[in-house]
Amino acid sequence: MTVSLAQVDAFTSTPFGGNPAAVCLLNAAADPAWMASVAKETAMPATAFVVPPAGSPEHADGGAFGLRWFTVTAELELCGHGTLASAHVLYESGRVARTEAIAFQSRGGPLMARCSDGWIQLDFPAIVAEEIAAPPGLLSALGVDPARVGYVGRGRLDCIVEVANESIVRDLQPDLVRLRDVKARGVIVTSRSSSADRDFVSRFFAPSVGIGEDSVTGSAHCCLTPFWARRLGKTTFVAHQLSARGGVLKLALDAERVKIAGQAVTVLRGELLSLG
Repeated sequence: MTVSLAQVDAFTSTPFGGNPAAVCLLNAAADPAWMASVAKETAMPATAFVVPPAGSPEHADGGAFGLRWFTVTAELELCGHGTLASAHVLYESGRVARTEAIAFQSRGGPLMARCSDGWIQLDFPAIVAEEIAAPPGLLSALGVDPARVGYVGRGRLDCIVEVANESIVRDLQPDLVRLRDVKARGVIVTSRSSSADRDFVSRFFAPSVGIGEDSVTGSAHCCLTPFWARRLGKTTFVAHQLSARGGVLKLALDAERVKIAGQAVTVLRGELLSLG
């Protein structure tokens, strides 16, 4: 017995950009320890495991695909690029028609994906951050002058730090060892964009879950979108994540949901032979 495995670059239209994810299409729910071992083997920022409704008894009545994501060290509660990659594989393989929406059930709750004008739009929960005093050591670990910080907040998953301009975000060289001490999944650093065609920029660091810097983090934009909606007084955005690989996202705040649109490209297809 083999398992279909693909590597997808998410939040990009060209190979070797965006954020890579491995996608395993399973016939039935798998043992979490086995999934964690596969994620260590692929060594991707995220490995997604997709179970069809018929193979996921706990969700059989809802017609939703089961979806779980693992890094090399942890299972994730929410993962945007792993969801985008999974939807891309389901559409590209013909398992779901591009005219149909895909429902997922995940640890982060119900999620949706649908094709729209050559992009895949995800429907994720909005996460509203509350302003807090900067946790001890956070700004020094980021290497940011406190005088250049306009806001520090904490959402359900991550800390968010707004800085004065895009150059600060682009030039960050954080101490990733010290950032592990921050009690959050990760740290988002953001500012307004200096480009007229983009609204804001960000970078995302998550050493506590085995990711030094994530290339493009869809789930971080669940927090960034309502944050910038308050700052800019609008509900639709184009965002740019300023990692080395980089990626562009189209975003919309819709009440308590965030619509996250991106593109994706498959760079590898194969079969996983070892089932443990």
